[in-house]
Amino acid sequence: MVDKSRPRTGSLQYYPRSRADKETPSFRAFSAPKAGKAKAVNFFGYKAGMVQIGGKDLRKSTPSTGHDIIMAGTVIECPPLRVIGIRVTGWNDGRTGINVLTEMWADKADRHLQKKIYNFKSPQSKKKKTKTVYKTISDLEKIKDQIANVRLLVATQPSLTGFGKKKPDVSEVAISGGVDEQLAFAKEKLGNELHLKEVFENNTLMDVKAVSTGKGMQGVIKRHNVKIQRHKAKKQRAVGSIGPWHPPTVMWTVARAGQMGYNSRTEFNKKILVLGEKGKAISPSSGFAHYGNVSNDFVLVAGSIPGPSKRCIGLRLPTRPSRENRIKLEEISFISTVTHGKAATEETPKAAKVEAQKVEKKEHKSVEDELKQAAK
Repeated sequence: MVDKSRPRTGSLQYYPRSRADKETPSFRAFSAPKAGKAKAVNFFGYKAGMVQIGGKDLRKSTPSTGHDIIMAGTVIECPPLRVIGIRVTGWNDGRTGINVLTEMWADKADRHLQKKIYNFKSPQSKKKKTKTVYKTISDLEKIKDQIANVRLLVATQPSLTGFGKKKPDVSEVAISGGVDEQLAFAKEKLGNELHLKEVFENNTLMDVKAVSTGKGMQGVIKRHNVKIQRHKAKKQRAVGSIGPWHPPTVMWTVARAGQMGYNSRTEFNKKILVLGEKGKAISPSSGFAHYGNVSNDFVLVAGSIPGPSKRCIGLRLPTRPSRENRIKLEEISFISTVTHGKAATEETPKAAKVEAQKVEKKEHKSVEDELKQAAK
């Protein structure tokens, strides 16, 4: 009888592995709102690229405790969001559950927003006898008893970045606090900008959501990491058996070929290492590969995130508890931005010079060199 070397491959956590419906991420759950001051709890940015981070490890009971370590980090450029409207959800008569009660829009729209929302308060045609009446803050105050949540309708501003995109991504931003505080905060922000530092703080955690990099149609070996069959088998890059005779169908748990990548994925509790205002200090001299230079607010998170460069990334305050000592750095000594063999920044040669000095100290001297040194 053949030994079972690996009975199953391919995770069943995500099913079906189909393409995402939309590329702009949206959150369905947020951290529990706290009574008091209202605050935005999520944000949006664009993935620029990855860097190397060096610093001293402060974690306890690890092999690298107290030593300098190098880890990967991801730079996300976050230009300010333009608040274009307010969406109110609550309990409506004749319906079950929470639904959208009404929406309120800003007076003026950016010229790039017209590409995304074509009829954004456009002039009415002369054929219509009645004009569209838009909601105001006083209208929202009248239905305060029915309101459950107040959300901000925001549009990103990719035109402020350097990778060439102009059409914004439109989504929602949730607000913490009670209904009164949410209405006051929404009234203050309507038509204005929302900045990154109003949501997140340095050395805290965040959740990241994005659509992963698409790979297209792939075989079962690459898609599910199935073992390649021996050379005498009928097929090598295929599953040895797709199931029993009965039931006479292929079960959904069997690894099969199909779409790989371009899935909506959420990663929890990513450590915020740096919150910066101007990205020139962290951009490579020739810019990030396939992106360009970072010129707006940015956030540097530890590790990797889903998606390629230029992909819209959703950022959210953490919703799950996490260990505090997962990543602890005393001080970031250098950030290496060398990508694909391109020119390095000023910090990288310093780090390389330190490594070269350490190597020279460990060089073994020959017997002739020692005799010459003794003769001197």
